[in-house]
Amino acid sequence: MTARVHGGPDAQGVARWDFSSNANACGPCPMALQAVQRADAAHYPDPAYTRLRAALADLHGVAPWRVLLAASASECIQRLTAWRWRAGDRRFWTPPHAYGDYAHAASAWGLERVNDPGQAPLAWLCDPGSPLGQGESAEVVRVLLDHTPRTVLLDRAYAPLRLQGESALDVAQLDRVWQLWSPNKALGMTGVRAAYAVAPLGARADVEALDALAASWPIGAHGEALLMAWAQPGVQRWVADSREVLATWAMALRAALERRGWTCAPSDTAFLCAKPPQPLDGAALRAQGIKLRDATSFGLPGWWRLSAQLPEALAALDAVLDNLNLEAAR
Repeated sequence: MTARVHGGPDAQGVARWDFSSNANACGPCPMALQAVQRADAAHYPDPAYTRLRAALADLHGVAPWRVLLAASASECIQRLTAWRWRAGDRRFWTPPHAYGDYAHAASAWGLERVNDPGQAPLAWLCDPGSPLGQGESAEVVRVLLDHTPRTVLLDRAYAPLRLQGESALDVAQLDRVWQLWSPNKALGMTGVRAAYAVAPLGARADVEALDALAASWPIGAHGEALLMAWAQPGVQRWVADSREVLATWAMALRAALERRGWTCAPSDTAFLCAKPPQPLDGAALRAQGIKLRDATSFGLPGWWRLSAQLPEALAALDAVLDNLNLEAAR
């Protein structure tokens, strides 16, 4: 079983300066936060989520039946994997460096990982992906979307935070895959758990089967409020505006690391992977209020994933790295 390793809070709580999470550092989005704070926690949501499905369908320009609601992206990953196992899939593929929950869910259901995407009836993509923040390979997309029947699941958690480039999948290809959306990252509100998937064209029976596998009311009142806010034009404008700020912060982060001799991988997002010129003591950083994401679990030992943060956070990181360098030189 693969371990589930995540950024963000740990046993010590929330780090004072947290570079380990990919949540939008401009958040929380004020309009979404207000909507969540006003949520009616005294009552169940509509069990069919009629208004929510319609709002999300309108946002994406699809029929409401194509919206599959989920308690979170991780829950949706588990449910989609269980659904494919029940259908007879026994092999899966993910990119070499990818979010660990894909492989964890597959391992939990006994699926075998294969290295050739063309041999996998179940495949995961993330565009742009984590930890590298890079787009998917157009060649891999072509292989996965050839005429061989397979289920392709596209995680779009970071699509709203893309700072440059564009998806490797065109509009027609997007209609052939399951698109998983978890807006809490783009809204800077990862503590509110709610997500949804946009189903491929012609997959109505599959959506019904996946709905049947879900618990009743998978999304609570606060998650419902978050997703309703996500579908509003004003919130979408806030996310678009935040990308301009994040682009400035991301350039400053890259410049600060490269100035110290770090090797920085390319990224289309507000987070990147970087390798310091000598091994880094993550525990020592954490003790001084700085948290980075060790990329070893992504298959990148010696590398760290860092997200763009506000200038005060970057100044704190600079100061702590200076202190560590001084201590190492003594």
